[in-house]
Amino acid sequence: MLSRRDFVKGGVALVSIGTTANSLLKGAVAFAAQNPALAQASSGKILVLVQLAGGNDFTNTLVPYADPAYYAARPTLGTPAETLLKLDDSAALAPQLTGLKGLWDEGRVAFVRGVGYPNQNYSHFKSMAIWEAGDPELKLDHGWLGRTLDSMESEAHDPFFGFNAGGSTPPALRSEHVPVTAVANPNDFGFRERGQAVQPTAARSSTLMKLYEEYPANSPFGVLLETTAETAVSASTSLAAVHQAYVPAVEYPDSSFASGLKLIAETIAGGLGIRVGHVTLGGFDTHTNQQEDHPALLQTLDEGLTAFYRDLAAHGRADDVVVATWTEFSRRVEENANGSTDHGSAGGMIVLGNGVQRGIYGDQPSLTNLIDRGNLLYTVDFRSVYATLIEKWLGVPSSDLMGQQWPTLPIFRAA
Repeated sequence: MLSRRDFVKGGVALVSIGTTANSLLKGAVAFAAQNPALAQASSGKILVLVQLAGGNDFTNTLVPYADPAYYAARPTLGTPAETLLKLDDSAALAPQLTGLKGLWDEGRVAFVRGVGYPNQNYSHFKSMAIWEAGDPELKLDHGWLGRTLDSMESEAHDPFFGFNAGGSTPPALRSEHVPVTAVANPNDFGFRERGQAVQPTAARSSTLMKLYEEYPANSPFGVLLETTAETAVSASTSLAAVHQAYVPAVEYPDSSFASGLKLIAETIAGGLGIRVGHVTLGGFDTHTNQQEDHPALLQTLDEGLTAFYRDLAAHGRADDVVVATWTEFSRRVEENANGSTDHGSAGGMIVLGNGVQRGIYGDQPSLTNLIDRGNLLYTVDFRSVYATLIEKWLGVPSSDLMGQQWPTLPIFRAA
């Protein structure tokens, strides 16, 4: 039996998730854990955001190979045309993106190029904050996905309504009313006794709840503390059951990025009610050593996304999920003295899923008509892409969430 002394002195810790007091239907969760292929989402379409942290060089991701200015600006970094995976007579994928090329051939992928915003900021932190807020002026409260979750608050949902495969809540998912669960490793999401994971037995759960109940409910945050602990126990038990029962239909690559996607796949196929997921792949700040690092990053991205899609398809859930990538900025057109690239503008996004209308959207920015010491002029405002994801996929009006009505893109198939 756990003592109050053990608890107070930190001998036992529970991974805390700030959630509302909604309880999980344990019978439904148990069924989903035993029947992941048959589990159904509790509340509709699911959006998974993939952050490419550091500033992905989109010019070497979706390559404008037919423009001689590309090779003139990148004598070292320019990808040889004969190795590219050509999509049409002007654009081609990097040779590492073989999985995405296969999904393109199946009609499952869209690319949006020239994505940016007015007066591009070239600081990682400021530009990430802008993308996470969905607002170049940083006047809108919380994150753009957090506001979206708040707008769906009336839906019946549970602690996995918003979910990050990582150790903390990303700013894009921060909301006013709908806290988000963040889990890096499901084996660590639960009770720990003196640093060691232990089974969430009824006795441990009961003792924990009694300790919280000793704090007066009419005291500041009293009800919040009790309901947070209650929901954390339920969430931890539910995820543990799904994790133990889940059998992926494909072999995921050995990378932390792929592990994060696999964890999101578990929550989807396990029927835990996820509507928005988030995972990060870092390392894209390629000022040096880009010729080696960037292709490796693209391969990691490609292998992870392909495994994720194939896994969901095998579990009958691919129709419900769309993946979209984002990055804080792209890189300059011209390679630097290190044969790499510096912070730039007008990047791009990849959108993947059965609901996607295959195509390349947005005009290719000119590689010669440049601004800001050699940067691209954006052709698509990133808020238009966000509005498209919010309205056309999640089914939520976007004007209030994004500060105004932004034009949407035809990147989704007609219902």
